[in-house]
Amino acid sequence: MCGIVGAVAQRNIVPLLIEGLRRLEYRGYDSCGVAIHADGEVVRARSVARVAELQEQAATLAGFTGIAHTRWATHGAPSTANAHPHVSGGPVKVARGARIALVHNGIIENHEALRARLQAAGYAFESQTDTEVLPHLIDSHYNGDLFEAVQAAVRELQGAYAIAVFARDEPHRVVGARAGSPLVVGLGTNENFLASDAMALVGATDRIVYLEEGDVADVQLGRVWIVDRAGRRVERPARTVAAHAQAVDLGPYRHFMQKEIFEQPRAIADTLESVGTIDPWLFGDAAAQWLPQIDRVLILACGTSYYASLVARYWIESIAQVPTAVEIASEYRYRRSVADANTLVVVVSQSGETADTLAALKHAQSLGMQRTLAVCNVATSAMVRETAAQFITHAGPEIGVASTKAFTTQLVALYLLANTLALARGQIGDSQAATALTALRHLPAAVQKVLALEPQIIALAEQFVDKEHALFLGRGLHYPIALEGALKLKEISYIHAEAYPAGELKHGPLALVTAAMPVVTVAPNDALLEKLKSNMQEVRARGGEIFVFADADTRIASGEGVQVVRLPEHYGDLSPILHVVPLQLLAYHTAVARGTDVDKPRNLAKSVTVE
Repeated sequence: MCGIVGAVAQRNIVPLLIEGLRRLEYRGYDSCGVAIHADGEVVRARSVARVAELQEQAATLAGFTGIAHTRWATHGAPSTANAHPHVSGGPVKVARGARIALVHNGIIENHEALRARLQAAGYAFESQTDTEVLPHLIDSHYNGDLFEAVQAAVRELQGAYAIAVFARDEPHRVVGARAGSPLVVGLGTNENFLASDAMALVGATDRIVYLEEGDVADVQLGRVWIVDRAGRRVERPARTVAAHAQAVDLGPYRHFMQKEIFEQPRAIADTLESVGTIDPWLFGDAAAQWLPQIDRVLILACGTSYYASLVARYWIESIAQVPTAVEIASEYRYRRSVADANTLVVVVSQSGETADTLAALKHAQSLGMQRTLAVCNVATSAMVRETAAQFITHAGPEIGVASTKAFTTQLVALYLLANTLALARGQIGDSQAATALTALRHLPAAVQKVLALEPQIIALAEQFVDKEHALFLGRGLHYPIALEGALKLKEISYIHAEAYPAGELKHGPLALVTAAMPVVTVAPNDALLEKLKSNMQEVRARGGEIFVFADADTRIASGEGVQVVRLPEHYGDLSPILHVVPLQLLAYHTAVARGTDVDKPRNLAKSVTVE
């Protein structure tokens, strides 16, 4: 959720720290700050505005060692006092200025007990955060060696954390540690770095070391020393990570979300580029051995990825004939469930660092379900490293908090999985698999035609500007698309939106329908079309205004109280991928018309790395 950047160098690292924060702004934040080692002192600048304002504050700062942070509030409201970095100068009676500075992602679950103990020892607290216990705790263990003090401190922690910390008395040294939240080390020449995301280090280095759970890293000018949770020296491999500097360039677009909506044809094509045929080897050697024996599928995901998984359930059950359950990851591990060793556990995440989904994966594994598959957009993520099989989508970096191209590429991957399972189990033959792949390869062109509808959708969005509520309806395979459309609208325009299976209207939601509540309907030309038309008549009979996204051959016409946007073609099982695109555009242009911060919606973060 939050962003961390740290550096040890022989140059002024303040511009690098600020630029790293700027690259992490897409994750979402409500305050930011920087601390550096300057002239033998710890110097801080903090802001509850954007990184640009912090940059102005820090314009006169210079130092060779420092840390920086963007915070998404959990404990304590957004305020300067609660903004990171937090510092400790020791117990009040002996304090002589800050000597420990720290930034933190995650949640310390035992912070109250630690705070009480540290207060009793004479430490004064200035914030309401759980984080402030950390610099004081490290200070209480500090005896001239920061690396040892951090190792001692983290042994007392319960919860999730990624931290970067430096000490006033040890120039050119930053220590990092992680458990439950991501942290990477960047390797340079006579300079080294820490970050919560490799993207923060674009332009500084492309050699990245991914810290494992429980690692503590001693980052100095000429070396990086890593120990594991048990304190044993370990070597973690360095990987060359392709720079994505272009990802933070808007080009001709007004917002990253708009850019990413229009990048979907390319993202889908890139995801399919290495797919020569549909076969089990697409998902790795392990999956090729399991898939013929799979009895059921369990998909774990959150948010937009959860809605992609709901679509996948329809595909897997109808094409592969395999019973499939989809669970909200944050709920799954807190209930008693029935484990089955022949279950394929699929975790779906854009970042691969979603805390709830990672925890659900570990819970499933603890129950004996070892046949695990990640569908993920980040090949180096924790989720990919912790599953036995993987499929990497190639959406590229997604900056906008509201997911678009990650969602459609997840759908592509999950459709491939449905057909691969069907082929492995003898439900379809090679010719049917080839037909499915041909349909997938046509998707980029089909999506491009839908994107050409943008002018119509801009006009439609103007009618949503003064609305405060909306209903979204879909049936069958397209009910999850209605859910995703409602989510997009509420995320970025702040219009309250709900989605229902259209057949549920008469079971309660119809009571809400008035002329003041637009009803958005997803209307493909499928087996449920006539029933959907009846549901639309129920809305019209109550004076509701209907906005229909219909296939060309549905014979639904615009008229009084009904406005139709006609998609170019019906696309069978893959229709959800086409129908979600105009809903993305509707949400985007409604938000623009309402003047919201489209790419950084309030209260939301891109990567949810805390529970």
